[in-house]
Amino acid sequence: MIGRLRVRTSPAMATLNHLSSVHTSTSFLDLFTCHPSRNAPNLSFNSQNRPFSSISQKPHSHSRPKPRALVVASALKTLSVTKLLVVPEEFDQVAGQFPPETGVYAVFDGNGDLQFIGLSRNIAASVVTHRKSVPDLCHSVKGFEVGIVDEPDRTALTQAWKSWMEEHIKATGKVPPGNESGNATWVRQAPKKKADLRLTPGRHVQLTIPMEELIDRMVKENKVVAFIKGSRSAPLCGFSQRVIGILESEGVNYESVDVLDEDHNSGLRETLKRYSNWPTFPQIFVDGELVGGCDILTSMYEKGELGSLFKK
Repeated sequence: MIGRLRVRTSPAMATLNHLSSVHTSTSFLDLFTCHPSRNAPNLSFNSQNRPFSSISQKPHSHSRPKPRALVVASALKTLSVTKLLVVPEEFDQVAGQFPPETGVYAVFDGNGDLQFIGLSRNIAASVVTHRKSVPDLCHSVKGFEVGIVDEPDRTALTQAWKSWMEEHIKATGKVPPGNESGNATWVRQAPKKKADLRLTPGRHVQLTIPMEELIDRMVKENKVVAFIKGSRSAPLCGFSQRVIGILESEGVNYESVDVLDEDHNSGLRETLKRYSNWPTFPQIFVDGELVGGCDILTSMYEKGELGSLFKK
């Protein structure tokens, strides 16, 4: 019974004083604030249908409610006794093996060495991400669903994570490699975006060749060029944003030019209208030829015609 369990302080608890510098992957911890769970499960101790351990946060009607963090710490299974599951090679099979629930999980390599202990709102999704990014290090996983009825509780989840970290440190004398400070192997990082092309290095620089010739060179020397309003990282109109979204979703290696940048592309808008004989923006060129604007690119995208266009 939950009401009769007591929390005992582990001899290795002092080690947790040093865990402030241990890497938990902020991309996971940030998920546990201000995001209520839509379908929080009412879990039990004896879950027979799921491969992961789970607990119930719902108190008995005849007993006093326990603090959320206290119940989680009391019922948490130790890392050593939690079942180790091999990650399927097919990504679509991961969801059937691992729960799409909030919890703490531990990742092991092919030699059975613990590489990382993390937190996740969706354990299955996190396992898929790790399997794709570091397949050699993500061979098998131990996981524990932290059953929260109302919403994910950051304090309770962090306490559960610390419990597993403490157990591993006590047994080995060190933190998992992926949790060491400065290790970014397990952190999701946004891909770096390419810089926009510029016609000049600054406002007061005189062009030595006509702008029409610069435009002609630009569109012929690059496979795909998108002349947009704003930058690729911050489009300044809905049509430009739509075009960037399509090119990104197609995985196109393209160049972008901000027609509103008067410091580096002064006079570009009017010159480009004459060059292309197209009055509006954005304008997309492929192999030196104008494809069109947002409407044409969107229509080709919806018809599935862009793949062959960009592969020419």
